[in-house]
Amino acid sequence: MILVGSADAAQERAVAADTSRVAKDADAKVTELASSSTDKRAQRSFFSSFKSFFPFKTSDVPNEKLLSSVKVFPNPIVDQISLSYRLDKQSTVSIKVMDALGNEVMTLLNQELDSGPQSHVFETNNKLTNGFYFIRVSAGSETVVKRISVL
Repeated sequence: MILVGSADAAQERAVAADTSRVAKDADAKVTELASSSTDKRAQRSFFSSFKSFFPFKTSDVPNEKLLSSVKVFPNPIVDQISLSYRLDKQSTVSIKVMDALGNEVMTLLNQELDSGPQSHVFETNNKLTNGFYFIRVSAGSETVVKRISVL
C-alpha cells in the first residue's frame, strides 16, 4: 500500500509540475504580447512626433466646405426662383443664371453675407424664356451649379 500511495503521490507531483510549467509558459506569452503592443505604441508615438516636420499641413476636418446644402425650388420655375444654402463663414456670395451654353443671362446676387443658413427669393419678371438654365452659386473659391427649367 505504501508503494501504491507513493506512486500515486509521485504521479500527482508530476502532474502538478507539468501544470505549473504550462502556467509559466502562458505567463511568458502574455508578457511577450504585452511588450510587443508596448513596442507598437512606442513606434506610433515615435513617428507621430515627426508630424510637425512635414512641409504640408494635414487638415483635422476632412470636408471643410464653405458652401453647402444648395437647393433651388420650385423646379420647374414659372416667375420666381427660391434658393437656400448654408455658409460656414462670412464671405462674398455671387448667384448668377447661365444659359445652356454657359453665357451669363442675369446676376441675382453679388454681396458679402454672414455665416449661417441663407434663403433668397428672386423674381424673374419674364426675363427668362422657356428652356433649361443653370444657377451658379459662388462663395470664396467654391462654386455649386444647379440645373433649372423655366416654363
